[in-house]
Amino acid sequence: MVAVVEKLYLAKPRGFCAGVVMAIQAVERIAEQLRSSEQSEVAVFHPIVHNDTVVKRLERGHGVRFVETIDEVATLRGQARGDRLSDTVVFSAHGVSPSVREQADAAGLTTLDATCPLVTKVHSEAKKYAARGYHILLIGDSTQHQEVIGTYGEAPDHTTIVAVIDNPNHDPGLVDANDVTVPDPDKVVVLTQTTLSVDDTMRTIHVIKKRFPKLVVPSRDDLCYATKNRQDAVREIGSKVDLFLVVTSNYSSNGMRLLELATKLTGNARRIENVGDIEPGWLEGVRSIGVTSAASTPDDLVQEISRFFQKINPRIEIIEDGEWENITFRQPKPMPPGAPLRVE
Repeated sequence: MVAVVEKLYLAKPRGFCAGVVMAIQAVERIAEQLRSSEQSEVAVFHPIVHNDTVVKRLERGHGVRFVETIDEVATLRGQARGDRLSDTVVFSAHGVSPSVREQADAAGLTTLDATCPLVTKVHSEAKKYAARGYHILLIGDSTQHQEVIGTYGEAPDHTTIVAVIDNPNHDPGLVDANDVTVPDPDKVVVLTQTTLSVDDTMRTIHVIKKRFPKLVVPSRDDLCYATKNRQDAVREIGSKVDLFLVVTSNYSSNGMRLLELATKLTGNARRIENVGDIEPGWLEGVRSIGVTSAASTPDDLVQEISRFFQKINPRIEIIEDGEWENITFRQPKPMPPGAPLRVE
């Protein structure tokens, strides 16, 4: 029998951030424009955001084909029914390296860049400091994360990827902050992946700063507002609940950081994709539950969880303090092959 939960705390803010909204809408709009044409399907380089539900909805409802290389676009176009695939490729919210842009241009593809502007800002800093002769220490949680790959690709000869402290990923490509070396200790700058733990990132920067006192830290924190706000919302709830549910796919960096934080605060946090993943055994002795979701998770999944517990206990108290973010990013415009690269 499922326990009767008395209080349900919904983190606020949670779910989609402005960058994710912009990216998903960019795909939906180009898909809608193509719907009535002979080329009715669109390719997206890498999952537009890191959430299985979003990816499946775009595939099933909008004729989206997700690819991991530009060559895959040509391959798909050469297959049966490949003539339905348009010559437009959308870049995901996580950004891409210059080499991917060059490959798309060489393939004659129109590009739609849905990179989050906050990720673009980090790319711009990488190019700026590399041009000034600085060595870049890029703090990340994986050398395989698309955001890290894209930023590193802006200045690979001037960049070392440093593991964020307490990084759960055992990635041999990451360098320990305590051991990293640089060509010139007087010309070092630190940049970060935008979706890391705020606390762990600050600790990592502190370690690097002790080793390189002249370290340049950009005036504006590279960790995005949405990452920080969602972590702060989890902190606000953590001491009040017996169980924390984090709605996220396991390859979402910001979502997994929320899970780690919730686990530290409560000792009892679970990752779920949707309400169907909730196990009755988790609820034994639980009277209060916190719920949050990654910046790439649709909020209807959280609402389904809320209805699930309301059905069990119609008198459950739903608590949703905090403020929603009021930020929007403008939609990107398609760029034909051969068009000048963006000027940041």
